[in-house]
Amino acid sequence: MGKDKLRKFAEIGTFPNVYQLDAGMENKGRWAERHFGNTNPVVLELACGKGEYSVNMAKLFPEKNFIGIDYKGNRIWRGAKTALEEQISNVAFLRIQIEDILSYFSEGEIAEIWITFPDPQPQLSREKKRLTADRFLDNYKRILKEEGVVNLKTDNDGLYEYTVNKLKERNEPILASTTDLYHDELLDDVLSIKTYYEKKYLLVSKNINYLKWIFR
Repeated sequence: MGKDKLRKFAEIGTFPNVYQLDAGMENKGRWAERHFGNTNPVVLELACGKGEYSVNMAKLFPEKNFIGIDYKGNRIWRGAKTALEEQISNVAFLRIQIEDILSYFSEGEIAEIWITFPDPQPQLSREKKRLTADRFLDNYKRILKEEGVVNLKTDNDGLYEYTVNKLKERNEPILASTTDLYHDELLDDVLSIKTYYEKKYLLVSKNINYLKWIFR
């Protein structure tokens, strides 16, 4: 690991807005109260990377709490540091494996989930690792409130098609979908937030897919 990554890993260990591994379990069922000090809705960004979505949504919606989740601490560092520098108090970060999410959140605790440009895991042998595979969808359903919404943004057409087919197979209601977000009427202030990788994709005119659904 390079010196810069080591520095960032060490630094996030001192950040009051970052929880790593077991440290976040103590907030299970009480994230709004224990970390944010309020009763506002909690929104998750999964595979948050540098945390652009979490930070920018926190700015747009001060009446909500946001938690970015990723396992790569050197990426989380950027979003967490920006939030501290700009005194954005309604966003936090959790460094865990997403498959362990049930250990950190209680049933019905989460109001909304964003999955932003996750690894598409294109190999068939890695289907179970896709963040929209059945085991992940089952977990999201458990921690979401009734009528809680899930959003997926991805440049990967295969993952988008896989997710659409999976939701249809499960009979889950799709609320919105597009294979070309930036040329669609769905585009708004929230969907216009761009991640580091999304900016790179748009520079080469790659289409961006978007999907929004709820669970029955």
